[in-house]
Amino acid sequence: MEQRKKSKLGWLWENMSGYRILFIISILGTVVYNAMQLVVPIFTQKIVDNFLTPGPGLKKVSEHTDLFFGLLLAMILLTVLRVTIVYLVCMGCEHVSQKVLYRVRTYLFDKIEHQDMKFYATYRTGDLMTRLTGDLDALRHMIAWVSRAIVESFSLLGAVAIYFFIMDWRMALCLFSLAPFIYVIIVIFKNKVAPRHKELREKLASLNTAAQENISGNRVVKAFAREDYEIEKFNRCNEEYSKTNQKTAMTWLTFYPYIESLANILPVVLLVVGGLFLIYDSGNFTMGEYVAFSSLIWALCNPMRLLGNIMNEFQRFSAAADKVMEIYYSEPEIVDKPDAIDKPERFQGKVEFKHVSFKYEDGKLPILEDISFTAEPGETVAIMGETGCGKTSLIQLIPRFYEPTAGEVLVDGVNVKDLKLTQLRKNIGLATQDVLLYSDTIDGNIAFGDTHIKAEEVVKFAKYSAADEFIAKMPEGYDTIIGERGVGLSGGQKQRISLARALAVRPAILILDDTTSAVDMETEKQIQHSLENLDFPCTKIIIAQRISTTKFADKIVVLQHGRITECGSHRELIEKKGYYAQMVALQTGEEV
Repeated sequence: MEQRKKSKLGWLWENMSGYRILFIISILGTVVYNAMQLVVPIFTQKIVDNFLTPGPGLKKVSEHTDLFFGLLLAMILLTVLRVTIVYLVCMGCEHVSQKVLYRVRTYLFDKIEHQDMKFYATYRTGDLMTRLTGDLDALRHMIAWVSRAIVESFSLLGAVAIYFFIMDWRMALCLFSLAPFIYVIIVIFKNKVAPRHKELREKLASLNTAAQENISGNRVVKAFAREDYEIEKFNRCNEEYSKTNQKTAMTWLTFYPYIESLANILPVVLLVVGGLFLIYDSGNFTMGEYVAFSSLIWALCNPMRLLGNIMNEFQRFSAAADKVMEIYYSEPEIVDKPDAIDKPERFQGKVEFKHVSFKYEDGKLPILEDISFTAEPGETVAIMGETGCGKTSLIQLIPRFYEPTAGEVLVDGVNVKDLKLTQLRKNIGLATQDVLLYSDTIDGNIAFGDTHIKAEEVVKFAKYSAADEFIAKMPEGYDTIIGERGVGLSGGQKQRISLARALAVRPAILILDDTTSAVDMETEKQIQHSLENLDFPCTKIIIAQRISTTKFADKIVVLQHGRITECGSHRELIEKKGYYAQMVALQTGEEV
């Protein structure tokens, strides 16, 4: 997995490409409208000093009507302008956040789709769903609110600081003397809350995984009457998430009173110090200045209160970004070589294993050892063996779901590592015993590999797999929508639709992993006849346990403990009196 190369904010900026100007304008707008917060206090100060405070400079409203109403009109117009800028800034940030959210989610899904089997063995489905939903929403919130709130707080503090120091530096120093204490509290809070948010994202992923597994496995739960057990297990995950959420919230609530107390002290400082200045130094500190300070004291209090919340949300973004970026920068190990052979024409279908060995990365013992055999174009090769001997692992090496640890797998005389993955897999039709059907029509499921095939061709392939008869009896025929994962269909019906889907791409190599295990003998015989009489050339590699399936194969490969122990035709293997002959005797009840 590739090491992350960018910081979180750098990565976020990278994904703002095309919307950066709008975001910058919005941020500048934030600075502008916060600077304009000074407008009302400035004009208020002038009105108080010129028209309300007794003294030699006191003016009467009747004598200076233009100045008085000019000041009021300026206050109103600038306030309206500031509100308009605020609205436009919020709309701009939200627009950018939604576009970035769409872009990152699309990229992540594309990245996940192109990962190899190792990736799917590493990450749980619920965890991936969390990264595509809740974690991404934290990114959107970072752009739409957190970034704007940060700029708003610091620009407001900056503007007010400048104005306060211009008016009276002594009062400004007194008010800003509390800032270091708030800074220390924020730093301590950050160190406490950061691990909480990381733990919270993990608990949320576990919760979603528990829900996803139970919903998709509802039949198993009901079959074993384990509803109460699964509810209890989900409740445990839910309780852990809830407790972690509460701990995270309590971390903020623990520090909030300190920040709130310091913010509430500011008006007291202003009242005491400002009162003393008015009493003992009224020549240098006017009532208008006191009113201006009083009008803008909130501009110090609010950012101080907000900084804790901003830090909390930033840590939430940081934890979510870690998980999202882990997927964002992940790279599959099985990819096209830079000099991969371009072979756009249809493959002939020759498959050859040369001294192939294989084991999973987390396994100590090899699954396959020194496997060598050849399937010539158009041949049918049956693979037989006891459970766990490596049959499924063997066929997964052909479309490069996994790489052999030793030896070579060749298609048409070319190592599969040297072929382009898309071209290789488009020439392979795969139907497995564990069938996955989508929440779509039967027609859509059969045409999944080639959405451009005609309706009559869909029917033809359904007939090849002996599925047409039961499909025709359904309420809407091929337009019948089947439930998620084929809910409502029997195991044999799902297998036949899966076989039709594999045939619909007219593959040069057809791989069947015990595909007819759930169909009756009569239907199996019909399918075998269809496979022998396909209207396109096809090499068939079939994993099967039934002798009725293997006996018609051109070649039968027997695997035991990851090695080929027998290889030959039905008659040849019977004469060897080995494992295959024992299986024939066991299934037919006849001595061989």
